[in-house]
Amino acid sequence: MQYSALSVFLNALRGNKSWGPAWRAPEPKPHYDVVVVGGGGHGLATAYYLAKEFGITNVAVLEKGWLGSGNIGRNTTIIRSNYLLDGNEPFYEFSLKLWEGLEQDFNFNAMVSQRGVLNLFHSDAQRDAYTRRGNAMLLQGADAQLLDRDEVRAMVPFLGFDSARFPIQGGLLQRRGGTVRHDAVAWGYARGADRRGVDIIQNCEVTGIRRENGRVVGVETSKGFIGCGKLALTAAGNSTTVARMADIALPIDSHVLQAFVSEGLKPFIDNVVTFGAGHFYISQSDKGGLVFGGDIDGYNSYAQRGNLAAVEHVMEAGTAMIPGLSRIRVLRSWGGIMDMSMDGSPIIDRTHIDNLYLNAGWCYGGFKATPASGWCTAHLVANDAPHPSAAAFRLNRFKRGYLIDENGGGAQPNLH
Repeated sequence: MQYSALSVFLNALRGNKSWGPAWRAPEPKPHYDVVVVGGGGHGLATAYYLAKEFGITNVAVLEKGWLGSGNIGRNTTIIRSNYLLDGNEPFYEFSLKLWEGLEQDFNFNAMVSQRGVLNLFHSDAQRDAYTRRGNAMLLQGADAQLLDRDEVRAMVPFLGFDSARFPIQGGLLQRRGGTVRHDAVAWGYARGADRRGVDIIQNCEVTGIRRENGRVVGVETSKGFIGCGKLALTAAGNSTTVARMADIALPIDSHVLQAFVSEGLKPFIDNVVTFGAGHFYISQSDKGGLVFGGDIDGYNSYAQRGNLAAVEHVMEAGTAMIPGLSRIRVLRSWGGIMDMSMDGSPIIDRTHIDNLYLNAGWCYGGFKATPASGWCTAHLVANDAPHPSAAAFRLNRFKRGYLIDENGGGAQPNLH
């Protein structure tokens, strides 16, 4: 069914009894042209664009749990393209442009809200760094605006401007950035892929990757063997465990990243705001809760939960930026498994094994990258050549010394 105002009206007259399932629940076929491992945002987007843009519809998406049970439903919903380096900025700007037309493209309300993303700075050195970043953004066709202290105060007057430790001097604003309903992204891509013939198979865990004569021929799963012509791994925080099934050791560590939501409040903050003196970011959901997060937990983990030390760290940074948060009750928290690469930037590339493709290493950038990641991975699988905007995300860049170190943290995953 094509969703429209007319279909909503007609179904309302029928007591909303005529809606069909958004996607099918098929049993796996013996063989597919392409199998995608991971039913999160990147896997579903890859399948969607394989079918829509490249005409490859004999595709299966294998998800070990339920659709969207991973990081796609465990993030703070922020989208932006305010990056500095040549390898990152064109890619994330491509993704932001896809976000802007996404709802019309897959006929689903993902609640894209371009409310603006404001990065605060607190020193002359940070102002210079943000000026450089803003100019890099403008050179790549993105929007960027450097605000002084008074312009920031006019937008968000409740910040701690006069903090002795972290006085706010201004900010870098990207007005086209904002937030998107994360689970709606999964549902929209799943529905769009399903309508084009893709099989989305839930509760189907991959337990092995079968190879013959140096090439992938299929995967062993909890529902039996499934053959394939090509295999794409989009398993996010579990990328290392899945790649190990093909004897590939990835330059990735997995860490948990916690996020939080407060009790519902009246409209308080219109934008996404990030702290320049510490890693903290915040926005307000349509239900009124303040959604915020900070740094990853510093130890390796595959658990979707964190520890109290990280909770304390996030709360301290939040109250330093917005003193009024000290009077807000935190309602709940959750955790996502972050696949942290050695330079803080992603990997979209073929592996040394024939017909095996990799999408991993998204660090903090996974959700905002969803549309471009899916498009570029689909392009790679369909054409055996990288998309121009993802050409820098090669797996061998670590061996070659061509790192994309956006944060300047060096080759240490937990610093990115």
